[in-house]
Amino acid sequence: MTKLKILVVGSGGREHTLVWKLAQSKLVEKIYCAPGNVGMIPLAELVPLQVDDLSGIVNFCEKEKVDLVVVGPELPLTLGLVDALEEKGIKAFGPKKKAAELEGSKVFAKDLMHRYGIPTARYGVFREVQTARDFARELAGPWVVKADGLAAGKGVLICSTLEETDVAIEKILVEKIFGTAGEKVIIEEFIEGEELSLMAFSDGQTVIPMVSAQDHKRVFDGDQGPNTGGMGAYSPAPVATPELCKVIEEQVLQPTIKAMAQEGRTFKGVLYAGLMITAQGPRVLEFNARFGDPETQVILPRLKSDLVEIILAVCEERLAEQEIVWREEACVSVVMASQGYPGSYKTGLQIKGLTDVEDDIFVFHSGTALKDGEIVTAGGRVLAVTALGENLRQAVDSVYRAVKKINFSGAHYRQDIAYRAFLR
Repeated sequence: MTKLKILVVGSGGREHTLVWKLAQSKLVEKIYCAPGNVGMIPLAELVPLQVDDLSGIVNFCEKEKVDLVVVGPELPLTLGLVDALEEKGIKAFGPKKKAAELEGSKVFAKDLMHRYGIPTARYGVFREVQTARDFARELAGPWVVKADGLAAGKGVLICSTLEETDVAIEKILVEKIFGTAGEKVIIEEFIEGEELSLMAFSDGQTVIPMVSAQDHKRVFDGDQGPNTGGMGAYSPAPVATPELCKVIEEQVLQPTIKAMAQEGRTFKGVLYAGLMITAQGPRVLEFNARFGDPETQVILPRLKSDLVEIILAVCEERLAEQEIVWREEACVSVVMASQGYPGSYKTGLQIKGLTDVEDDIFVFHSGTALKDGEIVTAGGRVLAVTALGENLRQAVDSVYRAVKKINFSGAHYRQDIAYRAFLR
């Protein structure tokens, strides 16, 4: 088989993990990443193109004869990068624009679930402040207020009083704190339970779930403080019993892929279901149209199969032929973040100790840069320090030993990643 030139689009920890996993394939000749980050330099050639520069990416692929593009973040998917590449005959992994709307519009996703009987929370969609407030008064609190569009993981506000709910509605619809993402607002009932992320590969017909993971969204220990893009994750999540995973596959993953096909929006790539496991069963909180971050950092280290082979099978609609094999080991990832994240924070701080961690620890870079030959911080989430272990306890102990060896001024991380698994 001819070896492939692959371009990964994106610059975060998810993309570093993708590059690391793709580089292990015997099918790869060369990997590029646009724009990438400094952690990827040993594995990939960095290309100075931003993720929303669709024509720049397409032109680069034509010039360098790239065989396959793997799209990491949601923005280029919702802008139609896969469509633009496929028009030029370039294979691309990820859903086309119409299918990526499953993530790009929360209203579209909720309405689809409602139409096809996919379990989710009761909700209403509004453009007007007063009608939104009136609907909120029909629900028992707490209340969930969501901006319709992409808001970098920050467009969901959980309110414990009606006063807070009124303010949240006003902020989204009138003050436009999320810009055009807040043209419409969703008011949703709050559902109790344990969160779970379950991702699946799909070629538009076949659906193959990955192993389970649980993300930690809140910035402080014990799930306190504001929501972030994710402070760490672990896999497997004990809440995801084989029986429950089967239910999710039958009630959520397969019906969603089937519904999208019926709507003329064939979904190929990674379907990510963010779920709440309630006493009544699983409920969908949100869908993403790509690998999660930081879930990818704990799922791909557990993948034994060749990721390039899986991706090609998805692109060529022959996923049914694939047998995907996973490691038994557990995996834990701890995000080291800048002081002040998810609010404002300093960048350009030197990171020390990166070479002091053991060889079996993976340090995936999220927000880093090179400055005067030194690796420095360049984002809110800086590193995702990741370890495998025979069980979760072993993986947790390994990862925190490694985290203590790495430091930069004001480094913040949660010290209780995977705590829910131990509470069980």
